[in-house]
Amino acid sequence: MSEAVRTMMRMDAEAAQEAAAQADAGFLWDFWYPAARSTEIRGQKLIKEMLLEVPLVLGRTSEGKVFAMRDSCPHRGIPLSYGRLDGKVVECCYHGWRFDACSGQCVEIPSLSGQDKLKVERIFAGHFPCEERDGYVWVFMNVPGARMPERIPAAPALTVFSDKYKITHLSCELPSHIDHGIIGLMDPAHGPFVHQSWFWRKRGSIHEKAKQFEPIPNGFRMSPHSPSTNSAPYQLLKKITGEPVTTTIDFVLPNIRTEIDQSGKMWFSSRATVTPVQRDLCRIDFVAAWNLFFLPVWVFRIFGNIFLRQDQETMIQQAEGLKHNPRLMLIDDADRPAKWYFALKANLIESRRTGAPMAHPMDGPVTLRWRS
Repeated sequence: MSEAVRTMMRMDAEAAQEAAAQADAGFLWDFWYPAARSTEIRGQKLIKEMLLEVPLVLGRTSEGKVFAMRDSCPHRGIPLSYGRLDGKVVECCYHGWRFDACSGQCVEIPSLSGQDKLKVERIFAGHFPCEERDGYVWVFMNVPGARMPERIPAAPALTVFSDKYKITHLSCELPSHIDHGIIGLMDPAHGPFVHQSWFWRKRGSIHEKAKQFEPIPNGFRMSPHSPSTNSAPYQLLKKITGEPVTTTIDFVLPNIRTEIDQSGKMWFSSRATVTPVQRDLCRIDFVAAWNLFFLPVWVFRIFGNIFLRQDQETMIQQAEGLKHNPRLMLIDDADRPAKWYFALKANLIESRRTGAPMAHPMDGPVTLRWRS
């Protein structure tokens, strides 16, 4: 057996071990994840990011196309982010190996002599599909060492209802496992405690609610309904338009919560993603768009950041308790969405393992009741 074959076998084994370790971390592969804001990637700058414990280097070609590569040269493993981008090619800072930015294919190894027979074009640095949507650079993360799926869907796009609208982006990091971040995102009962404030809700405004949920592919929907009467912004919108306000909330694997609020011709659309960075660190990326003439971007950002910081502080406090591996429990009905999430995730993994159709944990529409 040649040394080259032994090296390839070691690389395959390492990829398999890495995939197993990351699966144990609870990550869902073969999905799009937001890696960075589009505004961060400009000129010939290379930036470093981490998604699902995979180090990435991101950049933009001279034609304006974004790209994502594994931040590791296949020669000696030095991060490619320490190298340089000439507009089309990423050059490693260690030995000058050069890789096409949009395919990861090696195009030159400067140290090769005329006697060398190594086929440079057969060498690839790790490369991931990459798209821009709504001001984010999305990266399609497939299982390390596995082939890319034959068909890849388009990266998620925020739903908008007019050509002209305002848009803004917010983010914060959460020191928690992706599962805790997601079930916190969909939790309907924490609002009066975590987000109590003069402009949103008060603890004394808690009352019983009943909402209908329905299954959708890879997720579930809180069916269109009138939003809570104890939320001042919704009541203001109703007074301005003179028409009812309806809210629709979706959760879709692996990590996306969308909310659409409409009243007459006015609308507000938002998407929150909880993206796993490492097994004990995730990031909320929040984008919102609206045509509400009375809501300036700067005002929304002030209150939006307050909300995110409240969630962040709560997750920091929760992480302190989770260090001791306490026994946890989920209750009905307020925690039913969390139960659906865990079932959806487990059923998707099982479907991919067996090739059988994915079973949905919901048989049909159901009404849940809780106090908040």
